[in-house]
Amino acid sequence: MNDKLLCLDDISHSFGGVEVIRRFSLDIEPGEFVAIVGPSGCGKTTILNILSGFVRPASGRVGCEGRARMVYQHDGLFPWLTVAENIALGLRHIGDPAERDRQAADLLELIRLRGFEGHYPHQLSGGMRQRVELARALAGDTDILLMDEPFSALDYLTRLRMRRELALMLEERPRTVVLVTHDIEEAAQLADRVIVLSDRPARIRCELRLDLARPRDLTHPEVVDGIHRLLFELGLEEDRSDVRGDVFVDA
Repeated sequence: MNDKLLCLDDISHSFGGVEVIRRFSLDIEPGEFVAIVGPSGCGKTTILNILSGFVRPASGRVGCEGRARMVYQHDGLFPWLTVAENIALGLRHIGDPAERDRQAADLLELIRLRGFEGHYPHQLSGGMRQRVELARALAGDTDILLMDEPFSALDYLTRLRMRRELALMLEERPRTVVLVTHDIEEAAQLADRVIVLSDRPARIRCELRLDLARPRDLTHPEVVDGIHRLLFELGLEEDRSDVRGDVFVDA
């Protein structure tokens, strides 16, 4: 496999005459967790959709060396299917029914929903539904998770729990992750690298690298410093010289 699992090379794209991305480049390595943050409307979701292949850029090159699955803000569970049946959709490529059932049972154990196999989505809490969505995305031999604001519709305490759930699930089933989020805490708590975008047309203002194991405590000094620096780069906080170290690379 190439050492760059995902690659955007000199990408440009517009919608209805509005230039969203101009000559944008980004490389993502296997196993990396990358978060993308930036102002509303700056092109974060467009970049994710280009990586997934849902949107073809007007110019530039897209490289993808693995199989990707999307996780959205509002779960994409089918309301007429049970928890087990929704998860099984991610295992359709497995021909042996017994093996499909075994892997589905493992995933239910992973998301701590054993006993809820026969429940329908409307019978679950928002956090439980999002865990089922993650289990379906992690099913099988997926290499890449592309996540578009996956926890933003949840209340704050549930979002905190879901970040920890995601970190633990990735420990059990490692994947390369690209996360688009407006939540600065979430980015600093989860990502190995945070890409800060400018207003559109999007360019990379700077990158924050966090060399910390997951799950991470929100009160860890490097996480706290990262949050403050991200807020500063987005114009939401005054400069703090005590948090400006060498973890950032200016674009």
